[in-house]
Amino acid sequence: QVQLVESGGGMVQAGGSLRLSCAASGSIRSINAMGWYRQAPGAQREFVAIITSDASPNYADSVNGRFTISRDNPNNMAALQMNALKPEDTAVYYCNTVARDSTWIISSSWGQGTQVTVSS
Repeated sequence: QVQLVESGGGMVQAGGSLRLSCAASGSIRSINAMGWYRQAPGAQREFVAIITSDASPNYADSVNGRFTISRDNPNNMAALQMNALKPEDTAVYYCNTVARDSTWIISSSWGQGTQVTVSS
């Protein structure tokens, strides 16, 4: 199956920036999309950003204009540049991919998450 590893989380003051990275590995035939979700304590996991195979990005309204998602060739890595961070951005950020493996099975996979903490 596909494995995802996130990195780049940490602590930052409000107004600061962080860059998250997600690396995909395993028996990957193709990746349809890679995205980022986040979950604050006591809250449901919510959509943050996604980028498709044609490099078209979409963002949640709460981060639009502040966050930028990108993919690296051969489309096995995704990055999330987070600028102008706010305390309400504090959450565990999870990478997600929709991919087809070498046995032709398509599935959604999740990373373990990386903590982002924004102080006021």
